[in-house]
Amino acid sequence: MPYRTEPTPQQKKDLRRIRITTGILFVISIGLAVFIYMENLPPPAHLYDSLAHCITQSGATFYGAFWCPHCRDQKTKFGTGAQYLPYHECSLPNGSGETQECIDAGITNYPTWVFKDGSRIEGSQPPSVLAQRTGCPMPTST
Repeated sequence: MPYRTEPTPQQKKDLRRIRITTGILFVISIGLAVFIYMENLPPPAHLYDSLAHCITQSGATFYGAFWCPHCRDQKTKFGTGAQYLPYHECSLPNGSGETQECIDAGITNYPTWVFKDGSRIEGSQPPSVLAQRTGCPMPTST
């Protein structure tokens, strides 16, 4: 039967270092998971309703497609205010093509925001960027 020997001081030191490193990595992982979870929560109800109305009144247009995950993300960032965004569906009902409106507007990526001055940005944008681009006031949470 093999016998066990007492770990050397170096082995004890290495084991302690491994335990500390594992603990630190665990805490960092939990913190990162919480951060990602919190970032993906929808905003409080009605927080961005007035901003969405203002963006629409500014003459901006939000082009997207029902099957587009980035478009869903864009709407989620506005919570209940998404219903007031100037959204234009570009996909045909079966998802096999693009509407003539979007072809005429030169939309090639979703989402695409086109502003009154003709400038555009692609991709899901934070509400603060859209507020800045349209001159709309950014709401404050209460």
